[in-house]
Amino acid sequence: MPILPMPAQNPALVDLGQALFFDKLLSGNRDISCATCHDPLSHGTDGLSLAVGTGGTGLGPTRTLGPGRQFVPRNAPTMLNQGLRPFYLFWDGRVSGFGAGPFSHPPEVVIPPVPNILAAQAMLPVLNRREMRGDSGDLDVFGNPNELARLRDSQYADVWRAIMTRLLAIPDYGVKFGAAFPGTPAAALGFQHASTAIAAFLMERFTRYNSPFDRYLHRDDAALTAEAKQGALLFFGRLPCAQCHNGPLLGAERFANVGVPQLGPGVGKGAPLDLGRAEVIAQEIPSPGPNFYRFAFRPPPLRNVELTAPYMHDGAYPTLEAVVRHYNDVPTALRTYDVTQLDPALRGMYHGDQATITDVLATLEWPFRTSLNLTDGERSDLVAFLKSLTDPAARDLSGLTPASVPSGLPVRE
Repeated sequence: MPILPMPAQNPALVDLGQALFFDKLLSGNRDISCATCHDPLSHGTDGLSLAVGTGGTGLGPTRTLGPGRQFVPRNAPTMLNQGLRPFYLFWDGRVSGFGAGPFSHPPEVVIPPVPNILAAQAMLPVLNRREMRGDSGDLDVFGNPNELARLRDSQYADVWRAIMTRLLAIPDYGVKFGAAFPGTPAAALGFQHASTAIAAFLMERFTRYNSPFDRYLHRDDAALTAEAKQGALLFFGRLPCAQCHNGPLLGAERFANVGVPQLGPGVGKGAPLDLGRAEVIAQEIPSPGPNFYRFAFRPPPLRNVELTAPYMHDGAYPTLEAVVRHYNDVPTALRTYDVTQLDPALRGMYHGDQATITDVLATLEWPFRTSLNLTDGERSDLVAFLKSLTDPAARDLSGLTPASVPSGLPVRE
């Protein structure tokens, strides 16, 4: 299914959103921006299995944890084509909704009205202590107390207000907010206005879907190689791929347990495991049942997937070839997972004990409970098809990074 053109965004909103996206002023310790984990030079992600939040050093695949810090429990998804507005965002779908909302959100937070789901999503990372906000007692990069971290988690609205106080104290941001929201007095500006601008920037500048596959859908029969066509026939034909990766986004509209190896510090009550969608459902539905969406995650959209390794919700696989091998025989792949695929810092965080493997396999999607029996040639054809989803314009996003931001904090270091 072809994708319709992205509507042009208000240039003043885009300009403000670009500055905010790259400005570390939004983080408690003034040491991390949205772009740190969603770096244009890494195609809108960070090239890491698990993201490294506040306190870390470096950028991209070489970024490392700071003293006393923990990995973010999930892989940082690419920002490419997130502006196409899938119904669900985040790996567990904790934010969802159509059009201008209303949008579902974590029960501990109430998201104010925003124009689209991407703006709703952008309200949350600044609240997360491990990602951007920091821990109580932290000092920022100038040695000053982190006032955002001192607030209780229940004071999320105060965190948003404190960030706006920082931003509006800078004259250049006052000008940019005034241009983006000309009818809104400064006293009425909230972080929802900042998130709306960030969303406009992402929609305008991170949308890339003129791939060979899309050109093929527009009747350019020569756009795909013979191998990619064979891979597409497998993907949309006898294999179960399209059960999850369908529609114009080729994914993002449901949840599935596909037997991904468990890796990392874990999330919520399931820690050190990551139960995925089950954690969200347990908060929404009293007594949902022990296996309801257990280990299920949102299948990501696949356009430009070639550029956004490593793969899966925890970055368990470094290449598309490794992903296809996993799907070819999920039970075997899970039982024989090779931790040397991981960065050495993560290998001790792999949960490969028999009890965990049995737990994951108990709710595995039915099509993957037995081998798909793919030949080497068929696996190669599938990879060729996945690579045909790459828009050439997505290969170099370096032009999206500004030389500076209004706070004066470094953009890249």
